[in-house]
Amino acid sequence: MPLLGKIDSYFKNQLKQEYLIIACDDGSTDQTLAILEREKENMAIEIIKHKMNRGLGETIRDLFEMAAELSKEGDIIIRMDCDDTHEPKHIKGLIDKINEGYDVVIASRFVPGGGQEGLSNGRIILSRLANVFMKVFFPIKGLKEYSSGYRAYRASTIKKAISFFGNDFIQLKGLGFTCTLEKIVKLQILGSRIGEAPMVLKYNQKVSASKMISSVTTLGYVVLVILYHWPMRGWKYIYRNCEKLH
Repeated sequence: MPLLGKIDSYFKNQLKQEYLIIACDDGSTDQTLAILEREKENMAIEIIKHKMNRGLGETIRDLFEMAAELSKEGDIIIRMDCDDTHEPKHIKGLIDKINEGYDVVIASRFVPGGGQEGLSNGRIILSRLANVFMKVFFPIKGLKEYSSGYRAYRASTIKKAISFFGNDFIQLKGLGFTCTLEKIVKLQILGSRIGEAPMVLKYNQKVSASKMISSVTTLGYVVLVILYHWPMRGWKYIYRNCEKLH
């Protein structure tokens, strides 16, 4: 698991800051858990163990709940994929934007300095279409990258969201990668300031096959649109005054 070593080296040698890695073994059948247990002896790691595979939604929910519980108000939570497509070297750019006053910063392929390597033309087109879809139905001023899960969050923002939404902070747990968009929608409802910092997605370094099922995630996006925009019953009506909590 090369990412662990990269994170450790980056924080110790570049950022010179303390860190804690929170990792979830989602019922894996490979050596993931054994590697995490071994590396725990050398670096700061907390492990969440799922006996069976529960999918991305429940895994992300558990990770964010633990991060909220273990973090202090002034901490920054960085969420990144474990398949080596997200390089730790972009963390400083995310932190710098948080320090400018943003509550959430998305590592973006679509801002100056960003990009992507190793994606097929089909995946590039699909990603672009997904981001256009999200921008149409969930417009956030200036935001170009909705689908990247590589993000920085103020710990205080996540604590507030979990306190307010409870288990419904990530409600669409069984609909593939929908939870990546749902978090942004919920945090925008609470008035969070959302920005971007450049990232080069290294898809050519991916160490495992993609688990994304496009049809399930597409269905999830449609469900999310309905839940948000449904006349008088949608989230944007129910929670219309929530930005005052910020």
